[in-house]
Parts: sequence; C-alpha cells; structure tokens
Amino acid sequence: MSISWTAIQKQRLQELNSSESQQEMCFESHQERDRAYQEQEHLLVVKGKQKLLELRDIKRRPSLCVLEQQLVEALTQKGFTQVVTPTIISKGSLAKMSIADDHPLFSQVFWLDSKRCLRPMLAPNLYTLWKDLLRLWEKPIRIFEIGTCYRKESKGSLHLNEFTMLNLTELGLPEDQRHQRLEELASLVMETAGIDNYQLELTSSVVYGDTLDVVKGIELGSSAMGPHPLDDQWGIIDPWVGIGFGLERLLMIREGSQNVQSMGRTLTYLNGVRLNI
Repeated sequence: MSISWTAIQKQRLQELNSSESQQEMCFESHQERDRAYQEQEHLLVVKGKQKLLELRDIKRRPSLCVLEQQLVEALTQKGFTQVVTPTIISKGSLAKMSIADDHPLFSQVFWLDSKRCLRPMLAPNLYTLWKDLLRLWEKPIRIFEIGTCYRKESKGSLHLNEFTMLNLTELGLPEDQRHQRLEELASLVMETAGIDNYQLELTSSVVYGDTLDVVKGIELGSSAMGPHPLDDQWGIIDPWVGIGFGLERLLMIREGSQNVQSMGRTLTYLNGVRLNI
C-alpha cells in the first residue's frame, strides 16, 4: 500500500516551499507518513528561519528588489532607457489594445470608474511613448519599464492579482532581424535572472496573436513583434520587437519555489518565506 500526504499536510509543505520530491513522497503506513511529515516540516521551518536571518543580517533587501535592480543595470548597459509611466490608464487605451467589453481580458481588469482602471499591462503606455519619441529620438528607440500590473487572475500557484512586469521594447530595427533580436533579449534577461536551460516556444496570445514565449516548466515571458494590426491605433509603422517577463515567476523558478505568491507583494510571506513558522 502506498500512502501519500494528506491534503492539509501537502498544502502546508507547499506553503513552506518544499521541493517536488518532498511533495511526492509515499509511505507504507499512516504512522510512517505522519512521522515523516513532522521531520520535513521541521526542516523547512528551520530553513525558512535561516533565510529570514540572512535577509535581516546580510542581504537587507528582498529578492524582488534585487532582481529589478540587476535588470535595470543590465539593460541600461545595453543601451536601453528606463521609463516610468502611470499605473492608472484610460478605458480608451485598453480599447486601442483591442481589449473591449467582449474581450477575454476585460473581465480581469480592476476598474476604478467607468473610464479608468489599474493597468493590466504596460504596453499601452509604451505605445504612447513610442509615438512621441519617434519625433524626438533617432531610431532604433530602445525603452523598457519595470512596474506593477493588476489583473483579477484565477487563484492558484502561478497567478497574482498584483504582479511586477518587465516590458522591453525596440522600435525601428531591420525587419529581418526581429527573430534574432528577440532571442538576444530573452537571453539577456534570463542570464541576468540566473536561469538557464529554458526553451523558446511559439504560441498564441489573446492580444498579440502569434508570440514567442520563454518557457521553463511554466511561461516566464512572452514576446511580440511588428508591424502588427494594433500598430495602426497608435500611428506606428516601423518594425519593432517587445518582450515581457513576470519578475515573480522568474524568482519562483530560480528559487525553486512552488508558489508564485511567496515571491510577490504580500503580508503572508517575506522574501519567499512563510511567516507563520
């Protein structure tokens, strides 16, 4: 007879960031399982307390902030300019992204009133900047933003209502270099995040159509390129590439966490450690 963790035991082990091998342990009796649970929980609690002490005494900054700084340094050194844009955007901006009332993403938006919402993505603001920067800067125009986005995502270990996005864009490059450029930008971000052995997969997005995703077990980033049908809404005619990453997901994969919520903005976890230990 093969006995696995109870639902409550498994949930607690997941909260404490147990490994997949720990979660998949099986036993010959309930007594053996319960003894093993006490041992595994104790080990994970000790590990968590050590990580919190390391945060207090050595690192002094959570991994999310450190990763953001590392990405800013890496991208600016490669000629990209960081921008900061509003968190509150208009319904009209979303409509330009094809997100109207009947769009699948529309129901996930946090609306402040009938005309304004918390941004579910960074792209509308970056499109707006492109239009003006085309008059002011020479091409290619390389800009990026790291900022909070908001969506009413389904609850689970891979989704957050409030998450940190990196959007990295280059406008005005030769059209025949777009695929190569996306691979280069994906490599730059993944190397900076300390993640290797990832894959690039073709898939489809509800906003951008066919996209090239960055995958390591789960989707970590998604890209798009233009000319694109959305470009007409913003007066953009030049070829471009863009790629976006969820920073909490990058940390989840790098740190071996089982729950993306432990990496985000939360009062339940601190730097990936469950606080009820």
